[in-house]
Amino acid sequence: MHGQKKRRKRSLSSEFEIDGLHLVWELVSEPQWTTHGPKGLCVSVRLAQGAHRELTIEYPYDRATFFPQRPKLSAAIVETETRAAMAQGWNPESRGRGVYFMATTALELGQQPAGNAILQSVRYSQ
Repeated sequence: MHGQKKRRKRSLSSEFEIDGLHLVWELVSEPQWTTHGPKGLCVSVRLAQGAHRELTIEYPYDRATFFPQRPKLSAAIVETETRAAMAQGWNPESRGRGVYFMATTALELGQQPAGNAILQSVRYSQ
């Protein structure tokens, strides 16, 4: 890819509180194609203090677009899915290996990289 800059991973993270538990979330990976198929945006949620059970939330991959997007993500969205995971049994104070949770709602798409916008408009205009 001569002349193009490499896409950098965003560094998103924030803190929130649910039922008196101080939790921290951070972006783990952007949406991408893998050898096993599409993989959505992943977020890690854990207690702010101490090493306990971690929650990994994966937001569904948008198959309508050809290129991976950078979806918009906020603390409110992560908090909603964390509450849903807690309702299904995730306890951040318990011990053991991490829990994987597929989000129930898709994220709103953000801005496309400039190089992909031209290629995508050519592909869909035919």
